[in-house]
Amino acid sequence: MTKIPFAKAHGARNDFLLTWSHEAPAAERHVAASIAICDRNAGIGADGWMLVSPPANGRPAAIRLLNSDGSAAEISGNGTRCAAAFLVDAGLVGEDVVIATGAGEKELRLLERDELKFIFEMNMGTAVIEEGNLKFPLACKDGVRECTILWVGNPQCALFVDDFEFDWKALGAEIEWHPQFPKRTNVSFVKVEDRHTLDVRFYERGAGFTMSSGTGSTGAVSAAMARGLVESPVTVKTLAGPLEFRAEGDVLRMVGPAEIVAGGEFYFEG
Repeated sequence: MTKIPFAKAHGARNDFLLTWSHEAPAAERHVAASIAICDRNAGIGADGWMLVSPPANGRPAAIRLLNSDGSAAEISGNGTRCAAAFLVDAGLVGEDVVIATGAGEKELRLLERDELKFIFEMNMGTAVIEEGNLKFPLACKDGVRECTILWVGNPQCALFVDDFEFDWKALGAEIEWHPQFPKRTNVSFVKVEDRHTLDVRFYERGAGFTMSSGTGSTGAVSAAMARGLVESPVTVKTLAGPLEFRAEGDVLRMVGPAEIVAGGEFYFEG
């Protein structure tokens, strides 16, 4: 048995378990550990497990994210805010935080703190929409669905809908594994409410349905802006509350919460 120390945090109810990298099991056990610790019945329960390395020798803090199914993810916007809260609470960084992720270095600024509740602004970078992918015809079981395929540090597929009165979770699961996406994709279902408001649902690669998603929201905003449907600033309404976005040229900045809610040890037998 190996004892894995952890803190549990969530960013708009997108929840993560955080462990210092030097306190984690050996690398060859990471996949099994992620599946076990994220299990919502037999483990602690989370959308993902994050290994956090403190800043050292002039290098920024760094994170490695594993989804609840053990697969690796380049980045999570909500998860990166949780990692920033973890680092701030440990006294290892100040108000300005730089974190190296699988999608490059990300800059965050602490805007507010109340005990273990934090609000950060995060530079989400610039979305990439390749030619032909703004309105891509995706063949699904129930017919062709028009979507926007884009990259925001991880793969995203945004579908614009009039409402959520259909089995969008089943469609999200189908699209995650669609042959169009050999490495799978994150899926967002986007309802435009007005020029500054989107209502979005998420089905994430390796985690399934999540209450919110930072990168999914970034993809939704980027796709809607590229289609001329919204303009900055944009509020993304999620099932867990709003995330706020503003554009600086081609760069999107996101403001959202992070809260540390628990800590302890997980007894891993894998």
